[in-house]
Amino acid sequence: MKKHAIEAMAGLVVVCAALYGAYRFGVTRGTQSAQTSAAPGAEAALKAGDTDPRTGKKILYWHDPMVPGQRFDKPGKSPFMDMQLVPVYADGAGGGSGVTVDSHVAQNLGIRTAEVKSGRLGAVLQAPGNVAIDERSVRVIQARTNAFVQQVALRATLDPVRRGQPLATLYSPDWVAAQEEFLAVSRMAAGEHLGDLRGAARARMLQAGMTPDQVRAVESSGKLQPNLAIVSPVDGLVTEVGVREGMTVSPGMTLFRLADLSQVWVIAEIPAGQAGAIRPGVGARVQPGGAADAIAGKVEVILPDVNPATRTVKARIVLPNKGRQLLPGMFVTVSFDSGAGKDALLIPAESVIRTGQRNIVMVDAGKAGFVATEIKTGREAEGMVEVLDGLKPGQKVVTSGQFLLDSEASLRGTAARMSTAPAAPAVPAGEHEGTGRIEAVNGAESVTISHGPIPSAQWGAMTMDFAAPPTGLPKGLKAGDNIRFRFHLDSDGVARLSSVEPAASAQGSRQ
Repeated sequence: MKKHAIEAMAGLVVVCAALYGAYRFGVTRGTQSAQTSAAPGAEAALKAGDTDPRTGKKILYWHDPMVPGQRFDKPGKSPFMDMQLVPVYADGAGGGSGVTVDSHVAQNLGIRTAEVKSGRLGAVLQAPGNVAIDERSVRVIQARTNAFVQQVALRATLDPVRRGQPLATLYSPDWVAAQEEFLAVSRMAAGEHLGDLRGAARARMLQAGMTPDQVRAVESSGKLQPNLAIVSPVDGLVTEVGVREGMTVSPGMTLFRLADLSQVWVIAEIPAGQAGAIRPGVGARVQPGGAADAIAGKVEVILPDVNPATRTVKARIVLPNKGRQLLPGMFVTVSFDSGAGKDALLIPAESVIRTGQRNIVMVDAGKAGFVATEIKTGREAEGMVEVLDGLKPGQKVVTSGQFLLDSEASLRGTAARMSTAPAAPAVPAGEHEGTGRIEAVNGAESVTISHGPIPSAQWGAMTMDFAAPPTGLPKGLKAGDNIRFRFHLDSDGVARLSSVEPAASAQGSRQ
């Protein structure tokens, strides 16, 4: 009996000792935790480059995990969200925007990077276009007298034609009469008035519509030429045929319409939003389909015409057409060289994540992992994008797998927000003073104020709601008033006004 009692007493002593040890351990850890998280003023005193006493790590900067591109040198409240800024440490452990990926995992995910380099964009803008006939080269062949069509050499449109090639053969009574008169005068005996008569007869043949070449043919042969051919004055193609064999033509009737293809127009369709960068005289390269070489030219004119269906502006380019490489109706690609030849910081276009409001790239930060960085982009051509701000030469951006990394960074930022306990505002105790403009009076409970920076509270310029003073809002306040106000932060972190007065009266009272 005594033996069992002794064993029971010994067991009770052991349990009590264990409970006392656990109690002492909990008290010690709680004291250390309270000391670590004490006084937000200690965190407020930190700056970029300092060592965080809670983690023993060097702080690079502070940021909002949801807006990782904006960096801050001091802690405080985010100007974008209702939360405290999160520190980013030198080893990438803090903050939440850096994503660390093992090399084997990166290889399996197909993550590839490209170096940010300086280079030149070959072209700023590429636009579709089509080849058209140079309207300045169009020639119209018309009848100058009544005639009968004996023969038509070219019967279809788009038939090629050479300079001097017969188009049609005509029989004209007026031409025959003029020729007979000329030949009769030529057979007369020589006399002092023979030269004048011969010249008058020759002029009549020209007035009847015969060409100088046809008149010379009558003079050289000395015979009547009843059927005369109409020949092509250009090398090109037939765009209109207005006669057929056996027809009777009258003066002014169009027989043929010809186009010279030694020079053509290219009409490029430029989006209206990008047409401002294209001016007359800007160089352009026209690339026909297939393996044909590009042809260099210049913009002649920007046509004052906007296509209402496609919202595009037309630019006309005049090009030589040796060997008839370009044909009317052909589709081509036009590359404009405006701004080419200037050095720029370039990255692949596939590396840019476009959200609609911002452009983001994932930067390889070494041990810190992949960090989402906001950039400002400029021109884009040939698969490359010009970077105006946000990157430096030598950095590496992710070109494949960046969407996976960006989503992971966003999830980490959200997790950091959810796991971070609401911290007390890093501002000195007491009241703060500022100036601003009333945006809205929300009844008697609060007022919305757009204010400038408030250094004492470590706030930047923003628009926010302020709770009314204990005595209520002053009467007469309305939207648009410029005011000077004082406020303090209550125990719940709510900004509560202490006093509000017009800015003008406040300045007068101070004077």
